[in-house]
Amino acid sequence: MAQAELIMKRITLIAGLILSCFVAMGQDYKWEAAYMDGSRTGTMSPSKDNVAEALGEFKGGKYIAPNGKTYRKRSIVGKTASIVMAAQPEMARVKDVIGYSTRAMTVSYPESALSDWFVDILMARTEKLSGKKVDIGVANFGGIRIDMPEGDIILDDMLSMFPFKNQLVYVEHTGKQIRTILEDMAADRFQVLGGVRVVAENGKLVEATIGGEPIDDDKVYGMATISFLLSGGDGLTLDRNALSVTVFENEDIIDAVLEYVHGETAAGRPIEYEADGRVVVKDLKNKKRK
Repeated sequence: MAQAELIMKRITLIAGLILSCFVAMGQDYKWEAAYMDGSRTGTMSPSKDNVAEALGEFKGGKYIAPNGKTYRKRSIVGKTASIVMAAQPEMARVKDVIGYSTRAMTVSYPESALSDWFVDILMARTEKLSGKKVDIGVANFGGIRIDMPEGDIILDDMLSMFPFKNQLVYVEHTGKQIRTILEDMAADRFQVLGGVRVVAENGKLVEATIGGEPIDDDKVYGMATISFLLSGGDGLTLDRNALSVTVFENEDIIDAVLEYVHGETAAGRPIEYEADGRVVVKDLKNKKRK
């Protein structure tokens, strides 16, 4: 039984190594980080510089686990350790420290520091790519797969946080269509928003401003979004009734995020952000029932 549990722990680690490098085309599956507690062999998830300490070593025909236990090289434990250790050179790059976070940031609805940070990065990068003003940003909560850690940020943190191969997109919409998009969200569920401040009550949009001004139905606004949300992703069709759509084929989400993180690190600044109250959802009916 103990050996079976150990095998499952090793399989979990191997799966984690594969997923950390995997960039997916779709978003129809889920995963979560698994903590390696080292309860059987002392084996832990290694960093770039402590592979032998975390995974153990081979001497002669034996595998010596971190807690000192020995196993035959051709045993199940030994074979599993060999596979995991052989992957480490290829994994070294994603373990590079690329930034520092002053505190952990988690995703929460209807907005959070991490989701605000994410969409604001996309807006700034899309504005730079398009050469046009970006007034509003729309991303999706489902595109953020793990939380921002506190302390050192490694490349794998960012690859795991934004693993999907979705391109940045610039869309032009009338204010009337923007209002329709926000009303539809208010009736269902808001996604990650930037550049706007909205208030919804009981499924109705009761307030919406862009750049601090009420939305002008006749004005043309620039929107930053991602390709996944153009034609049905997470229930959104952001290309519907668009005046123009420009997809930046060579610019994925992760490219924009990494550029930002590297830039902040080079400037000597940590990664930190605060939610600013841009999305307020009130459910007065449920409050009355209580």
